[in-house]
Amino acid sequence: MEYNFREIEKKWQKRWVEEKTYQVTEDDSKQKFYVLNMFPYPSGAGLHVGHPLGYIASDIYARYKRLQGFNVLNPMGYDAYGLPAEQYAIQTGQHPAITTVNNIDRYREQLDKIGFSFDWNREIRTCDPEYYHWTQWAFQKMFNSYYCNDEQEARPIEELEKAFAIYGNEGLNAACSEDISFTAEEWNAKSEKEKQEILMNYRIAYLGETMVNWCAELGTVLANDEVVDGVSERGGFPVIQKKMRQWCLRVSAYAQRLLDGLDTIEWTDSLKETQRNWIGRSEGAEVQFKVKDSDLEFTIFTTRADTMFGVTFMVLAPESELVAQLTTPEQKAEVDAYLDRTKKRTERERIADRSVTGVFSGSYAINPFTGEAVPVWISDYVLAGYGTGAIMAVPAHDNRDYAFAKHFGLEIRPLVEGCDVSEESFDAKEGIVCNSPRLDVTPYCDLSLNGLTIKEAIETTKKYVKEHNLGRVKVNYRLRDAIFSRQRYWGEPFPVYYKDGMPYMIDEASLPLELPEVAKFLPTETGEPPLGHATKWAWDTVNKCVVENEKIDHVTVFPLELNTMPGFAGSSAYYLRYMDPHNHQALVDPKIDQYWKNVDLYVGGTEHATGHLIYSRFWNKFLYDMGVSVMEEPFQKLVNQGMIQGRSNFVYRIKDTNTFVSLNLKDQYEVTPIHVDVNIVSNDILDLEAFKAWRPEYKTAEFILEDGKYVCGWAVEKMSKSMFNVVNPDMIVEKYGADTLRMYEMFLGPVEQSKPWDTNGIDGVHRFIRKFWSLFYSRTDEYLVTDEPATKEELKSLHKLIKKVTGDIEQFSYNTSISAFMICVNELFNLKCSKKEILEQLVITLAPFAPHVCEELWDVLGHETSVCDAQWPAYNEEYLKEDTINYTISFNGKARFNMEFAADEASDAIQAAVLADERSQKWIDGKTPKKIIVVPKKIVNVVI
Repeated sequence: MEYNFREIEKKWQKRWVEEKTYQVTEDDSKQKFYVLNMFPYPSGAGLHVGHPLGYIASDIYARYKRLQGFNVLNPMGYDAYGLPAEQYAIQTGQHPAITTVNNIDRYREQLDKIGFSFDWNREIRTCDPEYYHWTQWAFQKMFNSYYCNDEQEARPIEELEKAFAIYGNEGLNAACSEDISFTAEEWNAKSEKEKQEILMNYRIAYLGETMVNWCAELGTVLANDEVVDGVSERGGFPVIQKKMRQWCLRVSAYAQRLLDGLDTIEWTDSLKETQRNWIGRSEGAEVQFKVKDSDLEFTIFTTRADTMFGVTFMVLAPESELVAQLTTPEQKAEVDAYLDRTKKRTERERIADRSVTGVFSGSYAINPFTGEAVPVWISDYVLAGYGTGAIMAVPAHDNRDYAFAKHFGLEIRPLVEGCDVSEESFDAKEGIVCNSPRLDVTPYCDLSLNGLTIKEAIETTKKYVKEHNLGRVKVNYRLRDAIFSRQRYWGEPFPVYYKDGMPYMIDEASLPLELPEVAKFLPTETGEPPLGHATKWAWDTVNKCVVENEKIDHVTVFPLELNTMPGFAGSSAYYLRYMDPHNHQALVDPKIDQYWKNVDLYVGGTEHATGHLIYSRFWNKFLYDMGVSVMEEPFQKLVNQGMIQGRSNFVYRIKDTNTFVSLNLKDQYEVTPIHVDVNIVSNDILDLEAFKAWRPEYKTAEFILEDGKYVCGWAVEKMSKSMFNVVNPDMIVEKYGADTLRMYEMFLGPVEQSKPWDTNGIDGVHRFIRKFWSLFYSRTDEYLVTDEPATKEELKSLHKLIKKVTGDIEQFSYNTSISAFMICVNELFNLKCSKKEILEQLVITLAPFAPHVCEELWDVLGHETSVCDAQWPAYNEEYLKEDTINYTISFNGKARFNMEFAADEASDAIQAAVLADERSQKWIDGKTPKKIIVVPKKIVNVVI
């Protein structure tokens, strides 16, 4: 029987669906294993060959664990909300839901062709009301919770309301937006609206004034990773920094738990370090500075209060409220111009850019340690969200302060004995303190650090600040609260209505609040988000339903929120929903959650390190506090797949002609390299007729060939449509089969490394599968498999493979596994092995990599169940022991020939046999050997 991969793959894909091969349920008799891929966004372009890389890697592992006897959960769904579908809707008028469904159908068709073991019965889509019901539910829970710093967990907001009525907020240690103080009497005297405003200061989901990346053309706020070089990633529209009232999530409250949790999970050290740096824990002190000739004072956070004697200027973030307060009339025009320029830069760009810019505010602050009046500047290297948005600058010992001081001619005062700050700042981590205070000035305070070590000075200063009420010792985090509002249509609606300008939650029993229809997907003429076009978008608090806007009376009917949730809302707890996707009563049944617990293997890209992987960990920790998630960390082990880059091809057009010259002749002409569609190139040879038909301008193309062929140039670049190097997996599946595609993607290199797609090597993998098939069927379609017992050589070859592949899969070294398969099949082919005892085990071992051909051959071998339900073979070390050893025979260190000896042959017997061999006589040449060295199981060296 011929290896007809097209028929085989269609047959088994159909049977897997009919027999529900990959559907899984909880089974207490089996140990669970949960495999998950990062949520894909279904784009209009569909999949290219780079997309399935991680899916194939995780699928191999999922199949392997199932063969080991685990109950494997391997679900798939779609992160279906997103800006691309909305932009397409704006351009064409087609509803984003239609675009999204079409894209999903295309994705599903492509995924099915590759033969994944996904349990499609558990499919979820973030745009499905059945799914976002639980996103809205979680948001309501966050709104109705605060974070208790003492207990280090989320608690019901009702606890605060009761405490405020009895004690005010005295002694309260809760995460908040700003420090406020009030008594019980003051609380009880406040109106309903005033109480709601105070509670908003503590809620985990809260409305707050924050700086955002605002894109007017898109009419929405953008996340930092959606902005590149001051413009939107999608569309290239200008983006400015703007203060807006937005929904936020108090992610910062969980900063320490997010840090601590990294020690409990199996992620790469580099990714953990990225998150640690993003969270940015630092211990220091908050210190008060008074403004000269004013009643104003402001707070700065510093990790090095011991360097305050070296402060020669202060710097405010451009967004700081202090800017307006401290800018003098003389400086206002210059400050305003500077602020206008900085609006166009995101925080991420400001962190990365080392250029020096700034403007003097006109005001001075009094250094509480020296009494000196130091100038207050404004610069975008200071960020509003870190610390207090104001810094004390110590240019002698901070490189950015140093660059600023040098640029603007400000004083640089060293604080460490013997340090040289003439060319650069000095990293003051060790040394003896000086100039603290300077010896030539009258001390302003009774603190002197001179003569202390840096470490002693830090502790002494912290103690002094605390004892003299100059500030407080504090732990600070760089991690910001997450902005949770988007001015878009295509996203989860907030289950929120507004009464007297304050937000209230619709009843939990009324969820989900479904996205309404709108006439336009653009913002309204008055600047409201697209939901402002909805005519039926008001909440009737009596009948608990959505009604027409005209019924709003602000008594029982109120307006609903016009913003929608951001992209990460739906992807933050989806792993829990996969456990129990059809539950209408809860996000996940506690018993089911107790069985699956969390994800054992999560596969996705490193680009999500500071976005999704932070937000989902925060979201899960909140649900853990709520008693919903049984595990505090959602993803136990994380594997980051690399990127498959494009391998572009080029043709070379002779200037001012329509003639194209082959690669190795191009240097004889003046040419222009032009990208050509890689799908009309094979092994770098251009299909000339396909090229002429590719684009109208090439219809009359002429060619200068070499050896009758047109050889294309090539380069490794990002896979993109503009470079014509996108390879569609459908084409590979059609030409070579899904099993070949799966194995070839893994053969390209280690899973975690980026590598170029090169179709030139795919033939070798396809030939391997055909050779594997030929162990079962002859060229004349004769079935070759017999029940004869295996030979020692055959068992050795098989068990060597099993040992190698078992170890490789555990380490995700799939590329070396495939090399081992090729070696083993070659050995068995040369041994003319057709023993069922060998081939059965070989089929099971290869099944995770090439499931279609292995299902077919497993069936041919007489099995009535899927190969998925076989048992992973164990290797036997006895079969791996060598009976004989091949020794290299050397004379005076030069290898001359080889000899076989029994593995347990004694040294003296080996020596005697070497000397007796007639080939030795040529090299001994009648001389008496001085000595013979036998290196066990390797080499014999005869010294003459």
